[in-house]
Amino acid sequence: MEKIELLKKLAGIQTIESVMDILEVNKRMAIYYIHSLRKDGYVKTRRQSNNRRVYNISLDNKLEGKSYYDIINFYSPIKISTPIIHRIYGREPSLEETLIFAIKTKSLRTILASLALFKKINNWVELYNLAKENHIERQVGALYDLARRIMKVRRMTHKFRNNTLPNKEYQFEFLVPELRSKDFNEIENIWRIYLPFNKKDLEEYK
Repeated sequence: MEKIELLKKLAGIQTIESVMDILEVNKRMAIYYIHSLRKDGYVKTRRQSNNRRVYNISLDNKLEGKSYYDIINFYSPIKISTPIIHRIYGREPSLEETLIFAIKTKSLRTILASLALFKKINNWVELYNLAKENHIERQVGALYDLARRIMKVRRMTHKFRNNTLPNKEYQFEFLVPELRSKDFNEIENIWRIYLPFNKKDLEEYK
């Protein structure tokens, strides 16, 4: 099978089983095709928390561009697969920039996966400036407090928190349209932000 045809069929996030299904081949041949594409730089391999291999197959992998989803998937135990990936060439986006991107997607799973970034974020000046520029300072604050409930995170600076905490006059806003928490009302009331997650949604972080 020609490489270009193979790439078109397998583009995206795959497992051995999905490659077998798409190409209608046995496991040995599926491994052969993945190995062939990896040799040419088209495959990036990651292991999930259960030690299962997941393959990101794309022409862009050979060009060495990186997307926000690549960064989130690298740090988070919750993996994201999306048919539309915008890659950035010539530089690697910061974790702070990636978090802002995730919040702006208003995607439940993308935001949930991005909580893991708080374990590594330490440039609170950059994060504050980006959040302010995109008018989502309170969203960042609410997600930080949520992340603290489920994992060890880098400490938010007092300046960031003091500059972003809302007054009681602020109207509530949704992080994801029409979704709100049953379990984290305290955080919602502090930041005047409706969180889209309940405790059950966060079990993947355990």
